Amino acid sequence: MTKILLVEDEVSIRKFIKINLEREGFDVYEAGSGEEGLEIAEREKPAIVLLDIMLPGIDGFEVCDRLRKSFPHLGIIMLTAKAEDYDKIMGLQSGTDDYLTKPFNPTELTLRIKSLERRLGGEDRGEKKGERFLESGIFKVDVFGHKFYKNGKEIELTPTEHEIVKFFITHANRALSRDEILNAVWGEEFLGDSKIVDVNIRRLRSKVEEDAAHPVYIETVWGVGYRWKNTANDA
Repeated sequence: MTKILLVEDEVSIRKFIKINLEREGFDVYEAGSGEEGLEIAEREKPAIVLLDIMLPGIDGFEVCDRLRKSFPHLGIIMLTAKAEDYDKIMGLQSGTDDYLTKPFNPTELTLRIKSLERRLGGEDRGEKKGERFLESGIFKVDVFGHKFYKNGKEIELTPTEHEIVKFFITHANRALSRDEILNAVWGEEFLGDSKIVDVNIRRLRSKVEEDAAHPVYIETVWGVGYRWKNTANDA
């Protein structure tokens, strides 16, 4: 069973989510504050954390930052009662993989979790049937080990960033629309906003580019989306 840590201070919401997720076969741990959530994460090593933004004590953004530093391959879904883009973007920039605005349908939450499970390396990836390493110029992806290297130096990526890079490299030099990226990485059943692609690309550029403001490897294709430039083809 996939371990899920639910960090939510409102008891009624927490119990409702826990009951529904346990019905779906998930192993759910509860925390009512950010501090408690960090303690449980350290002890139980969950695969996915559902993290409310508005928490007593340290807020969800700071908890996300700390979790990402300690567990770079952890899946994080931010829960917010606010619909403002600011909160969503801030959450994604903090390193969360996805966000969901309350109130939400339990079925939608389950779909988001299953989509994230695939990005984390679920059994349906079928990766062992393919190549272990993907290479593009100075970049290399260890598909089985979920590691990414630039000039031989490992760069920590979130599970979502890892899947985006894999998709880019296997479709190098091709203009990819936001919808294509969204369907490949988040899944065709994803019900969220396509802006999630742009924020993840912005965060990814800050890790792979020498100057994120003037990207060389992840190019913007105006009116379409993005293109991964395979510099190995430059001669």
